[in-house]
Amino acid sequence: MAGMKAATSAATAETGATEPGTAETGATEPGTAEPARARRPRRAKRAYGGALVLFLAALYFVVPILASLWFTVDDPAKGFTLDAYAKGLTDEGMLSALGLSLRLGLATVALGLLLMVPTMVVVALRLPRLRRVVEVLCMVPLIVPPIALVAGVSTVLSWEQDLAATPFYRTFQLLQNKNFPLVLVLVYTVMSLPFLYRALDAGLRGIDLKTLVEASRSLGASRTGTLWRVVVPNLRSAVVSGAVLSLAMVLGEFTVATVLGFEPFSVWMVHVGEYEAQLSVAAAMLSLLITWGLLLLLTNLAGGRARNRRKTTA
Repeated sequence: MAGMKAATSAATAETGATEPGTAETGATEPGTAEPARARRPRRAKRAYGGALVLFLAALYFVVPILASLWFTVDDPAKGFTLDAYAKGLTDEGMLSALGLSLRLGLATVALGLLLMVPTMVVVALRLPRLRRVVEVLCMVPLIVPPIALVAGVSTVLSWEQDLAATPFYRTFQLLQNKNFPLVLVLVYTVMSLPFLYRALDAGLRGIDLKTLVEASRSLGASRTGTLWRVVVPNLRSAVVSGAVLSLAMVLGEFTVATVLGFEPFSVWMVHVGEYEAQLSVAAAMLSLLITWGLLLLLTNLAGGRARNRRKTTA
């Protein structure tokens, strides 16, 4: 047998042939890594597939925006014109409605964060068994339609005349103040809970919360100081994400505001669109630019502070 193997090896060397499974044939034995030449086509296919998905997504989002933009600047009689934007920026109704929506959005974000940040920190540290309960409660606004929610709120507000002889009558009037309806802030805060919860939950899962809190407490910081000086800075990205989503929701919400009889920016756009469609679309474009600007501003602020903190620690 040894002689036969030696003869076979010599014949192979003389003829220059290679045995199956060697590197010259490009084949691999079972369990070995795939050759680089075989992986390149797959990588190219994945790259082309990702580029195609991004292209289709860009078409889905960009084409309607460009069409709306062209509608606002095209006038059959004048051609290219910016009269719709100039009229919108000088319209008192638009400015007052936009200011009301921004104030409602900022108040909603502040109230939502004041409720959710301490609650989620306490649940993560002290009451981990209640995490599922808090999640379910925060997800309820996604299940309950806004029209059903505002129907319940309207029923409660209809008790105002029955409570005319009680101290609650003044409270109901404050909630429905036309200049700044607090009832919208309360309803919008409930509607923003899913966005705030998801953003903050992702942020809390990305940090070692227990170690941070124990280190801060061991250095003599109070519970409040630990929350606002240690926990919140480490959750800056999550807080910014939740705030931007909540603000965008408030700027675009229509059902609750119109049923309760208030006129923030979204309701004003619909009413104006009944007799001036071009102005309404121009206002929508301005709203989109404002939302994007706030998103970029908050993101840059959060990112800039995080970079400065990393440079300081380095």
